[in-house]
Amino acid sequence: MISFDFDYYQPATIEEAIQLFHTLDEQGKNPLYFSGGTEIITLGRLNRIVTDAVIDIKAIPECTAYRKKGTTHIWGATLSLSRIREIGAFPFLSKTIAEIADNTARNKITLGGNICANIFYRETVLPLLLTDSQVVIASRTGLKQRPLRDVFDQILQLEKGEFLVQIITEQSEIDLPFLCIKKRRQWDVGYPLITTAALKKNDRLKVAFSGLCAFPFRNQQMEKSLNDLQLSREERIEQALQQIPATILEDVHGSAEYRMFVLKNTLLDILDAFEGAES
Repeated sequence: MISFDFDYYQPATIEEAIQLFHTLDEQGKNPLYFSGGTEIITLGRLNRIVTDAVIDIKAIPECTAYRKKGTTHIWGATLSLSRIREIGAFPFLSKTIAEIADNTARNKITLGGNICANIFYRETVLPLLLTDSQVVIASRTGLKQRPLRDVFDQILQLEKGEFLVQIITEQSEIDLPFLCIKKRRQWDVGYPLITTAALKKNDRLKVAFSGLCAFPFRNQQMEKSLNDLQLSREERIEQALQQIPATILEDVHGSAEYRMFVLKNTLLDILDAFEGAES
């Protein structure tokens, strides 16, 4: 049960949502955008999120639709993870989604909600980073489209009152070979130890990680090491491990040393999968 009351709004347009946010903010109501609502409900019960007003953006057509326009796929930010799997147009993203929570939760969790969540896993961002996807962000000055890699630094960099409207991915990126490997300490569901996503483009391997540090990330220095064909596979992996950009997580799911052990073996599996097929 949530211990505080809040007002609920459901605007029908992007402009209405933006105006509403700033009006409520000026009234001191600490408004939050709401799509699936799973995190607001969960953290609200723990009083880790407190608000006097939520703005549900699921009635905004641009946020709810999927469409293919020429060679691009456009995903509304409030599409549920289950709906994206049903559409089946993005196998890399679908594979990643299939490992997130359980089916009941995936019916509620939205793509935008997962990308913008407080939880540090946020695995849906991994295939989107590796496929050079673009994001459409609503702001007070209108819509702006940016490469995800330019606006995602640990979290999606949104200014106050902005919200994610759509994600755009080219078919040519979707067609590239990929792998997504989720390792858990135990059981087939639940929080991961590490999720590693990989994609190969123009004979170069691209990788992104979740669960290794306190935020999901793609690191080009790690990719540079993994693509250095002058070294053995083991040497490339050892060099890549030296480039991890932040402190490795230590929690109930595993120590930093155990995560490094798992990551090393996962990277070896990925190199074997991509390069072994070529030999």
